[in-house]
Amino acid sequence: MASPNSISLQVTVHIDPSNVDRFLEAFKPVYEKTIAEPECTFFELYQDPQSLGTLSWVENWSETKEWLLKNQVTKEYYREYFAITEPMFVKPREIKLLHRLGEPLTMVKRANGRLLD
Repeated sequence: MASPNSISLQVTVHIDPSNVDRFLEAFKPVYEKTIAEPECTFFELYQDPQSLGTLSWVENWSETKEWLLKNQVTKEYYREYFAITEPMFVKPREIKLLHRLGEPLTMVKRANGRLLD
């Protein structure tokens, strides 16, 4: 099993497809800062091929929900990102926070993409 402090944050936003490039411009700097956090163990962004304005991402963290809410989502670098992106939403943001079960039911092949130590 994963550590009892291991969580997965799953987020989906819905924006007008014409705003996807603008959204990604605002998203990229926050993504870079987030993956640099030592507690962030995984981050991947997805796009719905049937609805190009629907973007989802998964962030795995080696800490608790309480830690995430108190220490991570309150970081200054999210403020500008929220100010730029939230007006683009055509539907409310969807957030799901899950406890990771981990081994033996976790697998990532190198062919999945860039792996960092």
